Amino acid sequence: MSLLNPISPSKLRSDLYNFPCDDDESTTTAPPSVISVLASLLDRAIARNDRAAVNRGNAAVGDARSRAFESHQVLDMTIQSFLERIYRYARVAPPVYVVAYVYMDRLCQYNPGLRICSANAHRLLITTIMVASKFVEDLNYCNSYFAKVGGLSARELNSLELDFLFLMKFKLHVSVSVFESYCSHLEREVSFGGGYQIERSLRRLMCGGEITAKEKERREPNPVAQVL
Repeated sequence: MSLLNPISPSKLRSDLYNFPCDDDESTTTAPPSVISVLASLLDRAIARNDRAAVNRGNAAVGDARSRAFESHQVLDMTIQSFLERIYRYARVAPPVYVVAYVYMDRLCQYNPGLRICSANAHRLLITTIMVASKFVEDLNYCNSYFAKVGGLSARELNSLELDFLFLMKFKLHVSVSVFESYCSHLEREVSFGGGYQIERSLRRLMCGGEITAKEKERREPNPVAQVL
């Protein structure tokens, strides 16, 4: 894996487990390193799935619920920038991103026809991170706030959340052991650039534990064009 600023496994683990609580609105905290690692993994998966879609002639796959995440116009924002935007305005804790990654992996296991691609990545991310935040954190922003961060209407995000829950069979529990396993895989990613090997390994994990996280400060997001 190639990152502009190399991340060591110890730095990643420190961010995941010892991320400081920033109560001072005047202080700007750098995004946690898990964002860069997750963005790198997702970028490769998206590139691979986009190529596969072209090879099959962009034929629609999946049921109506999974296709609900597809956008007619792709947001002109990289995955890294989109994740950083969510962190900047929603201040979700680093474990939330790991749980969101568990959810996306589980989502693809339960729905083999669903592939994360450029057409659905942003909608999937804002939905999974919002749901993961509800699972991990004691205090959460409302759906309408997450919708504003993600460039959607509240009604759209509410509908996507419902579709997501049904696609997930309402199986949102993530045990501590599974969470630790995914953290270990992410650490291996920054250690060895495991890439596709790690993605295959993640698909073999079945998920099934609650993780607590700290409170966040509220910040008003700048509007994103509602094109998702």
